[in-house]
Amino acid sequence: MQLQASAYDGQTLHLIAPLAPNVNDKGTAFGGSLYNIAVLCGWSLLRLKLNEAGLNKKNIVIQEAHTRYLLPVTGELRASCTLTSDVLTEFLHPLQNKGRARITLTVTIHQQDKTAVEFTGNYVALD
Repeated sequence: MQLQASAYDGQTLHLIAPLAPNVNDKGTAFGGSLYNIAVLCGWSLLRLKLNEAGLNKKNIVIQEAHTRYLLPVTGELRASCTLTSDVLTEFLHPLQNKGRARITLTVTIHQQDKTAVEFTGNYVALD
């Protein structure tokens, strides 16, 4: 996939990948690659936030996901996910007290400043 982090400001993570290794037979981004970059964007942001909270030994898994493909992606794959401090605090409380917590994250993939893919993933962190 040649996936790379392009930016992280403490709240939002941006991942990018070139089209060439992720192209389908139509010359657009392969749906599986779009799904994978979305899952990894949410997972990576959650991993960063857990590490920052000193919880780097927690496991993170994707439990359930829903993906809407709205537009074909004909250029660089650009995914972004945001996790606000309020939502993070709500997530960390049961994780620290019970050793397990669930969170829903939304990832968007853009094509020329338009939303091409909307991904919603339910992630679980546990011991």
